[in-house]
Amino acid sequence: MLKVSEILKVKGNTLFTATPDMPVHEAISTMSEHDIGSLVIMEHGTLVGMLTFREILRHLHANQGSLGQYTIRAIMDDAPLSVTPNTEADELQRLMLSKHSRYMPVMDGPTLMGVISFYDLAQAIVAAQQFENSMLKAYIRDWPSEPEQPKA
Repeated sequence: MLKVSEILKVKGNTLFTATPDMPVHEAISTMSEHDIGSLVIMEHGTLVGMLTFREILRHLHANQGSLGQYTIRAIMDDAPLSVTPNTEADELQRLMLSKHSRYMPVMDGPTLMGVISFYDLAQAIVAAQQFENSMLKAYIRDWPSEPEQPKA
């Protein structure tokens, strides 16, 4: 069964974090420059929130398109779900779908291991299915022939 740790290995370990006191406009710059949809918000080595384009859009809508002088703390999701490296991919998929979450932090105890996006998950599932299909096709190709039955 495919696990979160395997998805992280394939994805790589580039990780973008911010602090809750960072101005929202700086967070948007970071996200835009690195073409990422989320920032993990850490304070004193602890996961305290997630900031995604969803929170930014809600903030812009509530403030008639103005960012203002707000910090990430004012708009972040301060109760994000997380998974462990041992979480199975199908459980991660179920969680992401049920919570409408496009980004999921991966925590090993108190340590942030990475973030898996819904895109990362979809890509891993497709790769696993392609591998399984190629193995099945190879197995079928090498199917042993039936031994001939003696004629009566």
